[in-house]
Amino acid sequence: MTQARQKFAKALALILPGIFLLGFNIGTGSVTAMAKAGATYGMSLLWTIVASCFTTYFLINLYGKYTLKTGETALQAFRKHIHPAVGIFFIVALTAGVSGSVIGVMGIVADICFEWSKTVIEGGIHPVYFASFFIALVYYIFWDGSTQFFQRALAVIVAIMAASFLLNFFIMMPPPIDILKGMIPNLPEVPADQGNGPFLVIASMVGTTVFSGLFIIRTTLVKEAGWTIVDLKKQRNDAIISVSLMFIISAAIMAAAAGTLFAEGLGMTEASQMITLLEPLAGKFATAVFAVGIIAAGVSSQFPNVLMLPWLLCDYNQTERKMTLAKYRIMVLVISLLGLVVPIFDARPVFVMIISQAFNSIILPVTVASILYLTNRKDLMGEHKNGLGANIFLIAVLIFSIFTSIMGIKGVMQLITG
Repeated sequence: MTQARQKFAKALALILPGIFLLGFNIGTGSVTAMAKAGATYGMSLLWTIVASCFTTYFLINLYGKYTLKTGETALQAFRKHIHPAVGIFFIVALTAGVSGSVIGVMGIVADICFEWSKTVIEGGIHPVYFASFFIALVYYIFWDGSTQFFQRALAVIVAIMAASFLLNFFIMMPPPIDILKGMIPNLPEVPADQGNGPFLVIASMVGTTVFSGLFIIRTTLVKEAGWTIVDLKKQRNDAIISVSLMFIISAAIMAAAAGTLFAEGLGMTEASQMITLLEPLAGKFATAVFAVGIIAAGVSSQFPNVLMLPWLLCDYNQTERKMTLAKYRIMVLVISLLGLVVPIFDARPVFVMIISQAFNSIILPVTVASILYLTNRKDLMGEHKNGLGANIFLIAVLIFSIFTSIMGIKGVMQLITG
């Protein structure tokens, strides 16, 4: 029994970095983007998830390979080989982005719980109670201070999220032929009652999947795992597991919305609408399962969100990542409490999420350009320097990231100016 446990623990340790990234990546922003795409366009944009996941895998692998070869994390490399200002830019921009995400994510989770509670208790339970509970839960797990403990706690929550969305997929899945057709790149027609085309939806789907913070933190996890260039295959396998699960969960969310809301000709603008719209179509059980999935997605993304600033500071300053220090506990508490903004002040979570996603879209071009420069330096990468194919793909991603950045900035400006 002891040997079996040791084998399981060893196997789990190999995939924990990937599970951590999955929890980071699949949050309420991803759920909203995928569900909206499914509700509006059915499965016709499934190819976008494939392309996004492939791009994410490529960048995870490239950033990971850089750390395997040089022993430097991303922020250390930016500071040393490009300019200290680049590292500071990432710290400021990512912190601003995740702070907005903490506000928006907890607002959406609390709103989902409130809507769901209405099906059980007349009038429901006020969102502030749900937000307070989940903030306290995440902070309690953080208090332990151990990265391995974070990862294991996150693995449990991610497992709940994955099981919920997969179960929903089998309950509410659209016809298999629609799923297969969705793998073929196309631009669906705009519904008659909507002015926006699919480009904005595609940009939001890509923005929630190809997240810069994912690649920065990835290098920290690789270094902390003690992997070197001889572990290149292990690092690739871990990335494959993470991105494969990312695709399966994202596709399952899209399919659940496509098989119900799209099939009935119903649209969707917010994740909380799924609760009220799904119940008459799929029943209370399916609605409850979907709600559990969204809640798990929100909580799982809060772990890395609240840890982002102290981890980045430790990385940049090359100091021990000791989260039990008072200064880090205060930082995490302040960022965690931002989750009460929406429930207390009745702020608009969608507006806040859009602002935070705009920050993310601005960061992505710099992220791609930085790794393009670093991995083409022979003095750093040696024989593992980028080949022609890798450079062509990176340049294509850079061009697309600039395009999505422009769209994100325009969208925020339109939102601010009304």
